Amino acid sequence: MVRALAQRGHRVTVACGQYAGAATGLSGPFRLGRREGQVQGFRVVEFAIPCGNAQGMAARLPAFLRFAARAAWLARREKFDLVLASSTPLTVVLPALAARAPFVFEMRDPWPELPRAMGGVPRPLLWGMEKLADLACRRAAAVVALSEGMAGIAGARGARVVHTIPNGADLDLFGPHVAPWRPDAAGSHEVLAIYAGALGRANGLDLALDAMALLRGVPLRLLLVGEGGQAAHLAARIAAEGLSNVTLLPPMPKRRLAGLFAGSQIGLHLLADVPAFAELTAPNKIMDILAAGLPLVTNAPGHAARCAEAGPSGIAVPPGDVHALAGALRDLATSPGRRQSMGAAARGQALRRWDRRLHATHFCDALEAALA
Repeated sequence: MVRALAQRGHRVTVACGQYAGAATGLSGPFRLGRREGQVQGFRVVEFAIPCGNAQGMAARLPAFLRFAARAAWLARREKFDLVLASSTPLTVVLPALAARAPFVFEMRDPWPELPRAMGGVPRPLLWGMEKLADLACRRAAAVVALSEGMAGIAGARGARVVHTIPNGADLDLFGPHVAPWRPDAAGSHEVLAIYAGALGRANGLDLALDAMALLRGVPLRLLLVGEGGQAAHLAARIAAEGLSNVTLLPPMPKRRLAGLFAGSQIGLHLLADVPAFAELTAPNKIMDILAAGLPLVTNAPGHAARCAEAGPSGIAVPPGDVHALAGALRDLATSPGRRQSMGAAARGQALRRWDRRLHATHFCDALEAALA
């Protein structure tokens, strides 16, 4: 999105922290907790504030607040014509409110709706999120929402202008043109089903292990790629239950991951059985699966199920139904013709509907309209 803005002639500054596994393109030393430079036609200001999925909320919340303070200082010190506050975390709204410029609020996850649905978040914190989300929607020149469900929330919170711009597929990074590779643990006879993303409570990956326990003897291997609060728990389960058909891999650069997708035969998308996930999420891992030309297996209703059913490009199973999930994986593992036809439909869907370059054009239009 930023490259597209820069290509239209805008001078863009990206302010970021240090997200685990991500590369900003900067390599020089930090001075006073920051470094900056030009990357692919735009300016990057990187603050020395580590954050990642492996951290608990007690560690991430101070990181969110530290970043908000540093970004607010940057927004106040320099003159910008427009600020984009891309959430989560919701605290990115604070520097946008502090800036002497109009701002666009990009809602990539609806807070506090999802934390409330997941449970376990203190009520005072949810109350604070609610007030900040209301303020963000009312004050923003425009809101960019990732899904229709999020757009509805923005409108209910008082947003004046709302654009729905979903996640898009990177058709250059993922696809049949990418050189494939397979992990050493994978046998030559095995079909590989890949899940790549956060290993957190919201992802409901215990269900995947339950399914693989039912699929012993099927020539299928599950690859779990990523990190998160549930990583140690999942590793312990794999070892304790002797799930030799499951391989846990650490996060890896996107280009390396694209090769692993090319070497796999099934793409897996899972979420915990939380009704709010149906229309309030739009996971980019689905876009990676479709772009790679893999048949999609998902247990999420709503947007994810519609992506699977289009074509069809995969199989949607009910949330929480381990036998349905195992059945879908078994069916694809033993039906190469069905895998091939669904994979071709997935790539075709990505080409026709989800090309990220088209979404970038809409994104630039939305920001320019807000600026005007």
